[in-house]
Amino acid sequence: MTATKAQQALALLDRMDPARRSAALRFMEFLLLDPVSSAAAAAPPDDELVTEEDRRRLRNGQVWFEGRGGKGIPIEEVLAEFGLRVEDFPLNK
Repeated sequence: MTATKAQQALALLDRMDPARRSAALRFMEFLLLDPVSSAAAAAPPDDELVTEEDRRRLRNGQVWFEGRGGKGIPIEEVLAEFGLRVEDFPLNK
């Protein structure tokens, strides 16, 4: 941004009442988010009700996880189910 544009932005902020200035600053911060974070910030709230089935599945998952000593399934095992290996996904290409 050129100095002129920055000065113009500051001048506009100075002219706003404090409540609007606060909203403008929050919007500017929103614009600086990465695309994934801005999409998450703009997403509507999850208003779907939690069902008894959801609660049961959560409890079952917690029991399963505790039964494995607090450890999940190693990624190697998950990939092997699909005939894949960790080496098939190099970090640097």
